[in-house]
Amino acid sequence: MTLHLVIGNKNYSSWSFRPWIAMTVAGIPFEETVVPLDDPDFKATVGAHSGTGKVPVLIDGDVRVWESLAIIEYVADKCPEAKLWPADRVARAQARAVATEMHAGFAALRKALPMNMSRPPQPTALGDEVKHDVARIEAIWRDCRKRFGAGGPFLFGAFGAADAMYAPVVSRFFTYAVPVGPEARAYMDAVAALPAWIAWRDAALREPWVHPSAELDWPAVPRLSAPRLSA
Repeated sequence: MTLHLVIGNKNYSSWSFRPWIAMTVAGIPFEETVVPLDDPDFKATVGAHSGTGKVPVLIDGDVRVWESLAIIEYVADKCPEAKLWPADRVARAQARAVATEMHAGFAALRKALPMNMSRPPQPTALGDEVKHDVARIEAIWRDCRKRFGAGGPFLFGAFGAADAMYAPVVSRFFTYAVPVGPEARAYMDAVAALPAWIAWRDAALREPWVHPSAELDWPAVPRLSAPRLSA
């Protein structure tokens, strides 16, 4: 039975982006259903699959898995050939630690810089707590790349679960032109060059929905040009 991932708007839903890009890059087949975050039936639709009434939710037959990191762990167990976590025990421990830190932390950054892939890149003022979050994320990326990244351009060489957890942060850093060092920028460019990233972004740019709470320029809603669909 094909896995089924229920997600929110691709432009705004950072939590949905994480398992989607992890599974897509890994080549794990799945179907997807997008439920707009402002759909009046959102809670009922998503709540039919998860008691939280939130996205994302993974459906695998009778199994329901919610929360981004839990979904990634589930598919990593189900599809070990995807190698979402590093094979080396030490690297795997660090990957899980930084992924969990992302899942549980960085509240200031999340609040100040909502994911918005359609917004043209433009700087915004950063408070001290946000700057602290940015510095910590850069330190994580730098340490992972230095210690475990020799096999490729991602945190642990090949793209994996930890990179998926930080993918929305990469998006935020681009959207708000967050100043970062050359090592962080090289990592961001590698993530943004992935075909899966490009596919998600292009779909996000074509979405019609607007959420004022995620639009820092509201009531203006600046938008990047949506790509043309192939004939």
